[in-house]
Amino acid sequence: MSRDRFTPRPTSAAEGQPFGSHEEAWFWFVQAHDARAAGARITASQGLIQRPCEPVDVMRVVDRLYRQRRLLRDHLAVLVHYGRRLMAPDPSRRLEMRASSLWAEAFAALTPALRTKGIVA
Repeated sequence: MSRDRFTPRPTSAAEGQPFGSHEEAWFWFVQAHDARAAGARITASQGLIQRPCEPVDVMRVVDRLYRQRRLLRDHLAVLVHYGRRLMAPDPSRRLEMRASSLWAEAFAALTPALRTKGIVA
């Protein structure tokens, strides 16, 4: 008896438009995550622009980097806080200097991983 096996369809950057920057990808992820937490149903390929990933793909990258201790809780707190505000911390503001350095450190770890996955151009 031959059984059909499920073979996941490989994804490639050709199937969707990669994000222009790491910040754009992060803001998209945070908005999708918050929408899902509010009860929205996320369906692949239903957005105005086709993307080469789903929000869970970005979450997996962040989770992997956190488990490798390349991202710390402070990095995640800054990423989430400013991601919900849809703006990066301003290094010229005294109260945002520390957050700005954590933001830069976090994306120094995230950007190569997002590029490797084809999420960011």
